Amino acid sequence: MTAPRTTPRKVLGRLSLPERTFVADALRTETVGGVLLLIAAIAALTWANIPALHDGYETVSHYHLGPASLGLNMSVAHWAADGLLAVFFFVAGIELKRELVAGDLKDPRAAALPVVAALCGMAVPALVYTLVNVTGGGSLAGWAVPTATDIAFALAVLAVIGTSLPSALRAFLLTLAVVDDLFAILIIAVFFTDDLDFAALGGAAAALAVFWLLLRKGVRGWYVYVPLAVVVWALMYNSGVHATIAGVAMGLMLRCHRRDGEAHSPGERIEHRVRPLSAGLAVPLFALFSAGVPVSGRALGEVFGQPETLGVVLGLVVGKAVGIFGGTWLTARFTRASLNEDLAWADVFAVAALAGIGFTVSLLIGELAFEGDAAMTGEVKAAVLVGSLIAAALATVLLKIRNARYRRLWEAEERDEDDDGVPDVYEEDDPEYHLRMARLHERKAAEHRRIAEEKAAERRALAEVPGGAGDDHDGPA
Repeated sequence: MTAPRTTPRKVLGRLSLPERTFVADALRTETVGGVLLLIAAIAALTWANIPALHDGYETVSHYHLGPASLGLNMSVAHWAADGLLAVFFFVAGIELKRELVAGDLKDPRAAALPVVAALCGMAVPALVYTLVNVTGGGSLAGWAVPTATDIAFALAVLAVIGTSLPSALRAFLLTLAVVDDLFAILIIAVFFTDDLDFAALGGAAAALAVFWLLLRKGVRGWYVYVPLAVVVWALMYNSGVHATIAGVAMGLMLRCHRRDGEAHSPGERIEHRVRPLSAGLAVPLFALFSAGVPVSGRALGEVFGQPETLGVVLGLVVGKAVGIFGGTWLTARFTRASLNEDLAWADVFAVAALAGIGFTVSLLIGELAFEGDAAMTGEVKAAVLVGSLIAAALATVLLKIRNARYRRLWEAEERDEDDDGVPDVYEEDDPEYHLRMARLHERKAAEHRRIAEEKAAERRALAEVPGGAGDDHDGPA
């Protein structure tokens, strides 16, 4: 008795229709947010580097506000990093939960590729940074800076260069970023937590337990959860654990699987509402008050002259591309999966290069890694900007080379000849689809026959009229 044949697993194969719809919606919001992020970064650099405006930027960034009695009297820049980014990490927590219960990470075999690729895409940049600084005598404190990918900035680059990247590659990039965010959260929680206040931490845990209980009891209403979320965040901030961890924890508590009769899970509904706030307001404001670093020929030269900043640049440009591509290739090699026949390994490398754009989380980790050293913090931020710019330029060149191919693949994915709202590629195995197409083509054929008969009758009538177009003597005078 022969064993049943199994279909070989595909690397970067076609997405299921629900997953494709979700990815398209998520990426649409992230792309708009990425463009706003790009505008905010340019505004910050302009504001901080025009001599007449520089003092104003510093004044606004370091202006303190908030109740000191609650330990929340922070600068505007600090509020952006610890407060607004909690919203960003809340969305990241929901994304991660959805991927674990309903997305690609639900199936261990399917999850292996993005998880291994993301791990390698974080380990190799950290290794590159470490090697550069060990050989150059620099500080190892910034090893985590080049490990993060900024999905919004990467999608903004795609939007600007107009690349019709196939949905499988876009989904791969999004899933990479979700896993990347998870490990970035763990890095922040483990390596950048000092002097724990156990009373505040216990209060945060108790508030989170109340949050979880209310969710399980089905209590609804933003007026219940938003004040409670603020309490959780404030207690987490005062505990010594980075406040953004509160956002992740609450995001992971939301239910992201659908029950019978539900069009969307609570997690999906809340993510749909909060994501525009995160991508359109929280992250751009963080960029506005974090990306304002001095940029000059001398400053840019110093980026390549110091081991700490050179390590960040090489980690983002070389480490990310080599790590993600290597992890993807090794996973395919040892699981005996074949690459989607519509794509080539050059496409995977181009996306891996694009993942070298590290902005939001890289800037945050840079601030945490060199806290107390304002000069080095500014230089590391400049290195993040330079590395991200080089990675974006490299990815642009690589993607543009294949853009005609991508456009054909994208058009094939979007084609819907029977106008039923479902792309034709998802209906090729459905007999009803082919019957609909047959009826459609029959109607078109009948219409063309009718037009042909009318045109033939017009020609015959014209030929029978003396001096008409069919007359042998018709011609120029």
